[in-house]
Amino acid sequence: MAIEGYLPILLFILVGLAVGVGPMLLGKLIGPNRPDSQKLSPYECGFEAFEDARMQFDVRYYLVAILFILFDLEIAFLFPWAISLDAIGLFGFLAMMGFLGVLVLGFIYEWRKGALDWE
Repeated sequence: MAIEGYLPILLFILVGLAVGVGPMLLGKLIGPNRPDSQKLSPYECGFEAFEDARMQFDVRYYLVAILFILFDLEIAFLFPWAISLDAIGLFGFLAMMGFLGVLVLGFIYEWRKGALDWE
């Protein structure tokens, strides 16, 4: 494949970089820069910072986030499937039932392991 086949990809990358980096550079170059002690002080809801910014979170936050993403994606797959159900026929129906079965098994596993219990 010739280099011309990669031109759209290169243009896409260059435009993405220009849109992402350009405004930051423009703001840095022409934006006002007047730091003072108030602007440079840490702010946390009106109080002085009382803990390190790198404090550890409980792993349950991440478990709940992963479970949300998992079941949110399930719903994202259900809408197009439901709309095109008559076009894909019995095979599409059975394929989605298999997919949902795997997700239900995962949900039951997480439930039994206690990942959904918040103490």
